[in-house]
Amino acid sequence: MTDLPKLPLNPHLRMESAWFRAWHRSLYTAYHAAFTLGFSLRMTGERNMTQAGPALVVANHQSFLDPLIIGLAARRPLVYLARKTLFRNRFFAAMIRSLNAVPIDQEGVGKEGIRTVLEQLQCGNAVVVFPEGERTLGQMIPLRPGIHLLIKRTHVPIVPIGIAGAAEAWPRTRAYPWPAPLFLPARPGTIAVSIGAPIDARRLAELPRQEALAKLFDLIHAQKDIAEKLRRR
Repeated sequence: MTDLPKLPLNPHLRMESAWFRAWHRSLYTAYHAAFTLGFSLRMTGERNMTQAGPALVVANHQSFLDPLIIGLAARRPLVYLARKTLFRNRFFAAMIRSLNAVPIDQEGVGKEGIRTVLEQLQCGNAVVVFPEGERTLGQMIPLRPGIHLLIKRTHVPIVPIGIAGAAEAWPRTRAYPWPAPLFLPARPGTIAVSIGAPIDARRLAELPRQEALAKLFDLIHAQKDIAEKLRRR
């Protein structure tokens, strides 16, 4: 049962209309084709993604590629939080806006981010959050405490996702990605993503903060391990 605070609704946030679904399908097809040409992407657990209603999608964060990777695996419209500085480049801004990116002042789950997520969830959307709060070099880092406050504020399904290989494909230290098309042998650009089964947010909300953060970390890390094994096959 969804339990969300009442917030003013913005009609443009709703993504259930037929035209939006058609637009999303066309974008999915285009991005999937482009991504396949540039990278080798392996996916598992796609059926675990909820296909309707609000959901909180939590994933490890390795690269600027992560939102696109998750979107291709999820196969439903998603909303992402992105810091406002990423919208300065017109080309990049157009791309991430097409992925339903919402600008906020900073990455992570701060006060502005929490309000934005709650507003999107109230509209029935699935929202992607990267609890680490920043791109990493591949290994997961401790989750920021704001995610615990967010979980306590909403009772929607939580979908854990693990990504492996994105840090090698486009590390934070490089200006451009390192591609690995399907027709080439596996190399650093090979990427894998694993979607775990949804869990009830109340299982985490009732735990002390540090225990809840540790539990959520383990859920995401377990999917990352699955993705890493899939990537190296």
